[in-house]
Amino acid sequence: MGFWIAGAIGSAIAYLFGSLPTGYLAGKLLRGIDIREHGSRSTGATNVLRTLGKWPALVVLLVDVLKGAAAIVFARWFYRWLSTSPTVTPTALDLETWIAWAVCLAGLAALLGHSLSIWLNFTGGKSAATGLGVLLAMSWPVGLGAAIAFGVVLAASRIVSLSSIMAALTAIALVCGLEQPLPYRLLVIAGGIYVIVRHRANIQRLLAGTEPRFGQFSPEPGPGS
Repeated sequence: MGFWIAGAIGSAIAYLFGSLPTGYLAGKLLRGIDIREHGSRSTGATNVLRTLGKWPALVVLLVDVLKGAAAIVFARWFYRWLSTSPTVTPTALDLETWIAWAVCLAGLAALLGHSLSIWLNFTGGKSAATGLGVLLAMSWPVGLGAAIAFGVVLAASRIVSLSSIMAALTAIALVCGLEQPLPYRLLVIAGGIYVIVRHRANIQRLLAGTEPRFGQFSPEPGPGS
């Protein structure tokens, strides 16, 4: 098995970690509903909060963070284990460089898994919480900085979407300003932009002044919102 084939397998497993439909399962198990038909129609913790309450939302938030972190932890373990396998042909890259690129691919796969879950016909959430888990496991200073930015903006504005967008921008600034491997920088830049793009309907409501604050109900969105 070549390293590149192994890389594809590792990314697929990371995608499956991210694709666990936590919010959807919470809706089905607790109320027998499809949460994609309620509120903002997202499967993320914010819509779970508005639809199911604070305790289900907290559990969904924690699991979504953990599954992002799990994808990175798995990637590091998997490629170190592969490097000791006689059936794997090594590349010209040294092990640490290879692992950094593997982490980059696994992180992106986990983000895509959350927002485009194979179990939900490629729908899902906006990948903010899963992205935080990826950041914390990849580089805890970047993850901690993004989490602090989220908390500060949320306390000041009480708007979750704005807080998520500012957290993504903070992560991009930190990963570029701190000493980080190139694959990590590419992951955070691409992942941060992806999270922001996933919030495009929220950005439109922010500009229009109609975005709900923390604890308020979202307007029923149209398809693709």
